Amino acid sequence: MRCVVLFALLLSSTVFAEPPEVYWEDLVPSGQSQAQAPVNHDGSMVQQDLDAPVVHTYDGKTVKIPGFVVPLEGDGRNTTAFLLVPYFGACIHVPPPPPNQIVYVKFPDGVPIDNINDAIWVTGVLTTDGWQGDIATVGYVLEGKQVSPFEG
Repeated sequence: MRCVVLFALLLSSTVFAEPPEVYWEDLVPSGQSQAQAPVNHDGSMVQQDLDAPVVHTYDGKTVKIPGFVVPLEGDGRNTTAFLLVPYFGACIHVPPPPPNQIVYVKFPDGVPIDNINDAIWVTGVLTTDGWQGDIATVGYVLEGKQVSPFEG
């Protein structure tokens, strides 16, 4: 009986464990800096360091990442795809950060995003598959499971 109880406790702690919180500096390899994209001399904005290396530590793992939303796909109520970026305005008002500082997030069934000005937490399975779009080259892809307000 004691073995059954111990097994149940172990199983419940594994199943209900909170995923690790991953911050933007965790997505940059050790020894690399978190650079922000510069404005060209002609005034245009370009993405910097397109070959920025990614970190494979979290590849295929469920994680929780904070950031800001740059909507890509969806309807008036739900967003099905967006870029998660480390600071407000990235990819919209200022140049995109390096690819290892952008996460392409997919929610096949959609998720409501109330206000893109507010930071959020996104939980899901992170991969280093990368993604290429009109706005930016992206180093990480996350299959979204949950969105919650950022309270940090």
